[in-house]
Amino acid sequence: MSSTTSVQDQVREKYGSAARAVAKSGSTQACCDPGLRCCDPITSNLYSADEKGLIPAKAVQASLGCGNPTALIDLRPGETVLDLGSGGGIDVLLSAKRVGPTGKAYGLDMTDDMLALAHENQRQAGVTNVEFLRGEIENIPLPDNSVDVIISNCVINLSANKDRVLSEAFRVLKPGGRFAVSDVVVRGAVPDEVRKSMLLWVGCIAGAMEEKEYTGKLAMAGFEEISMEPTREYDVEDARQFLTEAGVDVDAIGPQVKGKFFSAFIRANKPKSACCQPGCCTPSTAGTKG
Repeated sequence: MSSTTSVQDQVREKYGSAARAVAKSGSTQACCDPGLRCCDPITSNLYSADEKGLIPAKAVQASLGCGNPTALIDLRPGETVLDLGSGGGIDVLLSAKRVGPTGKAYGLDMTDDMLALAHENQRQAGVTNVEFLRGEIENIPLPDNSVDVIISNCVINLSANKDRVLSEAFRVLKPGGRFAVSDVVVRGAVPDEVRKSMLLWVGCIAGAMEEKEYTGKLAMAGFEEISMEPTREYDVEDARQFLTEAGVDVDAIGPQVKGKFFSAFIRANKPKSACCQPGCCTPSTAGTKG
């Protein structure tokens, strides 16, 4: 079995389990089930009360992201938005409301249980300008130049082939389209035991790219006007539960992890001119803010 397949299987099982747990729970249940990770400091307190009031409670419970990309990108009426790794659909439903009836929001996910939950959340929300697609973010089932904005919430780190993900994102964006994702980023070297733990791929940590690597890969895919805005920095205590579950000695690696991981909002644009294809744009277009 290839490493890519192994990662996908781990992710599918973990997120499928989370979706099933949310689907079985009552909508008024306190959100402190360890299986849902909704008390995890990385995934909690990302959405305002007003935003939560617009969507079903189970869409909030099923959100396992590290940011709120819909709050940090200017979505315009009539635009088409694609959410990579849409899970229970929270960011898709919020985007659909912002682009209005003349726009459309796609959600792409490879987990059947999450897709079932997302469809139910869509039904309860009464939102019609939404379509959830089954597929992998490495092979987006949409045509070239078909969406205005790509968002994602702590999902690109779950892929073992990030170059392919970014190349596909570039392909489906229209010329002048915007890439606007929340993701976990790492500064400098990370202990081997963190990188090697497959459980941490599912927690967005082991697959985190180093900040210069991330902006470099975006530039190689063809993007320009690349920026990175840190939104939340983590220390080892934020990750204690799932690090411990992965067999990592949290106290021992604490000093080596401190200040290394942060969530960031990463923006980039596809050039308006069709002449800039993947790989032909100069790396000098990449920059890091923050």
